[in-house]
Amino acid sequence: MTDPNTQGTESNPAVVAAVDGSAVSYHAAAWAAADAALHGCGLHLVTSASLPLGFGPVPVLSDDTLRWLHTDAERMLTEARRLARLAAPGESPVITTEVTTEPIIPHLIERSRRARMLAVGSRGLGAFQRGLLGSVSTAVTRHAHCPVAVVHSSSATDSVSADKPVLVGVDGSENSLPALEIAFEEASRRKVGLVALHAWSDVSAGLDPSILGWDAIHDTEDAVLAESLAGYAERYPDVPVRRILVRDRPVRSLLQESENAQLTVVGSHGRGGFAGMLLGSTSTALLHSVECPMIVVRHSGKDSVAHG
Repeated sequence: MTDPNTQGTESNPAVVAAVDGSAVSYHAAAWAAADAALHGCGLHLVTSASLPLGFGPVPVLSDDTLRWLHTDAERMLTEARRLARLAAPGESPVITTEVTTEPIIPHLIERSRRARMLAVGSRGLGAFQRGLLGSVSTAVTRHAHCPVAVVHSSSATDSVSADKPVLVGVDGSENSLPALEIAFEEASRRKVGLVALHAWSDVSAGLDPSILGWDAIHDTEDAVLAESLAGYAERYPDVPVRRILVRDRPVRSLLQESENAQLTVVGSHGRGGFAGMLLGSTSTALLHSVECPMIVVRHSGKDSVAHG
């Protein structure tokens, strides 16, 4: 185990990936390694040797059980490091590892204060079948201080996925600007295009648009999308952009379009159809249904603490 204090630098912080021994957590470690290599930063792999909270009083564990938990945690980190090296061969990234005895959720939230990004599996099972990452992904997307990548059944590090574009949800609010920034940067570093999707209605697509004046709304929302993207073409001339404006539910539209993307990027909350998209009733569906890795970006303002 390496010193966790070597986790990145202030100017180039590391990507932190949580591991619990499940296949999906190893996918998260592989994705994190590839992303860290793209950004030229370190990768910090962390796992918890503690029992989960929320199942009654924490039992007093014997020394043998504590040793077993720590040995099992080290085994998980060894495997995660091996898979990370396969996903990002060569000298980059520098990989550090850590076994914490703290509960994993508060530990990751604290780590997020000085991380470039957190990477977690969408769900998983660790020691004692404790299901670490099912609750972790939901908790850290709500409360982390940095962007959170939620990785599902694939790390999307294969050659076929590598040619697919990055998808970003745009709602025109200030909260979506950090997501746009990360989406463009990720697309640029991956040398792929960007798909900017703006869904502007929560109303069923079966209604007659002429009754509700959709033509006028369409023009307004098209201007919102154009304004949101203004300036990025000059800053990222290497990233071709495909704009999608749909009259549909945002979550459904993102789910459909994500089938053709290697990465989906969304803000944590916004206005209109995106209001509460991740932190409200639809959060679980999106977090655990998008097949490709998804980055959730919270606004960095004072009011960005999630209340969903």
